[in-house]
Amino acid sequence: MGCPQGRGRSARLGEDRATGRRGFVPQTTLAHAPKRCFKSESGSVGTLMNRLSFAALALSLVAGGAARADSVLILNSEEASYSILSRSTRTEIARQPVGREPHHLIVSPDGKEVLIGSTATNELLGLDINTGERKRVVKDVIDPYHLGFSPNGKWFVTAAYRLDHVDIYHADGFRLASRTFIDGLPSHLTFDTESKTVFVTLQQSGRLAAFDLETQALKWNVPIGNAPAGVIMLPDNKRLLVALTGEDGIVSVDPKDGTVTGRLQTGRGAHNFWPKGDGKHYFLSNRVEGTVSLIDTTGDMRVAGSIRIPGGPDCMDITPDGKELWVTQRFLRRVAIVDIEQLKVVANIPVGKSPHGVFMLKGTATPGAGPVRAASTAADRR
Repeated sequence: MGCPQGRGRSARLGEDRATGRRGFVPQTTLAHAPKRCFKSESGSVGTLMNRLSFAALALSLVAGGAARADSVLILNSEEASYSILSRSTRTEIARQPVGREPHHLIVSPDGKEVLIGSTATNELLGLDINTGERKRVVKDVIDPYHLGFSPNGKWFVTAAYRLDHVDIYHADGFRLASRTFIDGLPSHLTFDTESKTVFVTLQQSGRLAAFDLETQALKWNVPIGNAPAGVIMLPDNKRLLVALTGEDGIVSVDPKDGTVTGRLQTGRGAHNFWPKGDGKHYFLSNRVEGTVSLIDTTGDMRVAGSIRIPGGPDCMDITPDGKELWVTQRFLRRVAIVDIEQLKVVANIPVGKSPHGVFMLKGTATPGAGPVRAASTAADRR
């Protein structure tokens, strides 16, 4: 979320949201939830139709052999759906409904599910990590725009971009531990490697906040730059990197107190990270510039390469063989496929409206692997 050209509108929306939010007593559930697109609770007929739908999806995916391990999940955020793509044929093979405004997703600590946040229906949709089949719906998770599990699997945290709060849950059973209302449009989050702290960017106010997970107390909340979005912790647990969507680059931040310790120019609308997997290099989408930068974090940060990807490049994931980077193009309804060795786009696949999160259905998953999504966003540590 949050490109610089929309800051005026975003600021007004933020003020309206904050004003409306302050008029309500803090709550853990909503009295009235929007109509759900999930059908599993709607009686025996609805359940049967749901099962038949996913049975048909499963058949379509395995018809060509080992298609399941070949599949990619794409969240179409303005179409209330997710697409399943084939890596081998580079085509969309299925599209399924999912709540409203699905933006980001995360792998469960046991590695068995991928959880999709449906922000407008206040739910999580759990899909089987191997098959993509819907397994469950977790209700009353309010506005789960960005979401993540702590590396030790004990905590689950959501950033409510629409409603201006940060929620910390006990991951076991999604039991709410605390809800902190905080102005500034909570956007993206990441954890330290010791599972002691969660860091949350606040896009409207230009700040970064840190919360103690055990006590749920706010540790600090400091200004770092214009419209911060994607945030990651480097494997040494000594530096945070934060993308400034309202500027043209990233900053490095001391996780102890939020002090900005370095800056790097990458491109306008620097937005989200994805690790290359070697603990040193990270891909960064520059949404306004229409590029993805390869950042070398050893020593002084530098841009080691750049890839031209028009149409608002956003979330990313890497194929299991490490050869391709898949990038959602928010404004073009496409996904770009990048040859990592050549740093060159080699294909595009049409998908739904405003594609956002992307995830490789690998057939098997390592519990806690990968960064908090949207760039989430530490394949090097998770």
